[in-house]
Amino acid sequence: MKAIRYHAYGPPEVLRLENADMPAVGADDVLIRVRAASVNPLDWHNMRGEPYFARLDMGLTRPRHTALGADLAGVVESVGRNVTAFRPGDEVYGGCGLDLVPGTTGLAEYACLRQDGMLREMPAGLTFEQAAAVPVAALTALQGLRDRGRVRRGHRVLINGASGGVGTFAVQIAKAMGAEVTGVCGTGNTELVRSIGADHVVDYTKEDYTRSGKRYDVVLDLVANHGLLANRRVLAPTGVFVECAPSKGQWIGPVLGMVKVAMMPRMAFFLSRTSADDLAAVSGLIESGKVTPVIDRTYPLDETAEAVRYLERGHARGKVVVTV
Repeated sequence: MKAIRYHAYGPPEVLRLENADMPAVGADDVLIRVRAASVNPLDWHNMRGEPYFARLDMGLTRPRHTALGADLAGVVESVGRNVTAFRPGDEVYGGCGLDLVPGTTGLAEYACLRQDGMLREMPAGLTFEQAAAVPVAALTALQGLRDRGRVRRGHRVLINGASGGVGTFAVQIAKAMGAEVTGVCGTGNTELVRSIGADHVVDYTKEDYTRSGKRYDVVLDLVANHGLLANRRVLAPTGVFVECAPSKGQWIGPVLGMVKVAMMPRMAFFLSRTSADDLAAVSGLIESGKVTPVIDRTYPLDETAEAVRYLERGHARGKVVVTV
């Protein structure tokens, strides 16, 4: 099969379309003919080997794991003998993460996931491209708002980075939770953010939300372009600041998160986790019409390097998807 691989850390040029072995299908595994995958900030962090301390796990001088791609959508090709939840021909989508059979990922013609992993039938009406855009970004938004922000009906929620991959899901999910949503984005994206449900839109080129005098119950920061003290100014007395900004090149992951939480208890840093239950919850929101994936651009598999390069620039409007 064809698959994207990289054998050295570096810029997108290190990505290669190569011939790779087909995944071996175990008794509890589902083999998927991938039709679309999406790229995430995690992909280019892995590609570049950043942050450097993460190389203790990824490989010090060269990548230990040479495949990329955490989201996928496709058609079930075959199943292991113990699999009962899926059958050949099912249209499915999911997040790879730790649920992938080792050695495979979404940016390939085939991928193998465990039946009890983060894998579900695609919501009715979605294209493969739309479905592939969902898992990582939507779960990041859901978990940030629900688990860290504890958003409730009537809460005033500000989303910094509302026009990006996670942000477009966050606006819609916060609205589905009954929140009053303010989205922060650039001039060219204000209409997009309004169109997906934001009650208020702040153009960061014209206004600094941290100096507006307004207060919010939850601030979900997906950009990290303001300091902690500045963000604390906009919190209501019991407000919570939640940061998930993997696109910020100098972030140092959970270590930074623990420092922030120790300094300011109402500040939370998090990375999303794979969860089949949460993917089911997102599927329900999509099927009810409350959430629709937003796709900026699509690229063919052999142009994955260009897709990652575009995402790395930090100005995507929604998700960047690779068709296979």
